[in-house]
Amino acid sequence: MTQTRADFHEQNQASAHAEAQRLLAEKAVLQGAWLSWVASQIYMLRPAAYASMVRRELARLQEPSEK
Repeated sequence: MTQTRADFHEQNQASAHAEAQRLLAEKAVLQGAWLSWVASQIYMLRPAAYASMVRRELARLQEPSEK
């Protein structure tokens, strides 16, 4: 049986959220170097669908502080 996109999302949401929080926590430490560092971290995540989930979660976590 093939895993649906919804199943994949449900199974990986908590992990993607935790990974996004971990990446965001490094922002204060790395400061100006954070953007290229975080891009490289997300680039290494597999599968690509998971990397996209982490990227979206990271964007969502940053929204309040950017406004």
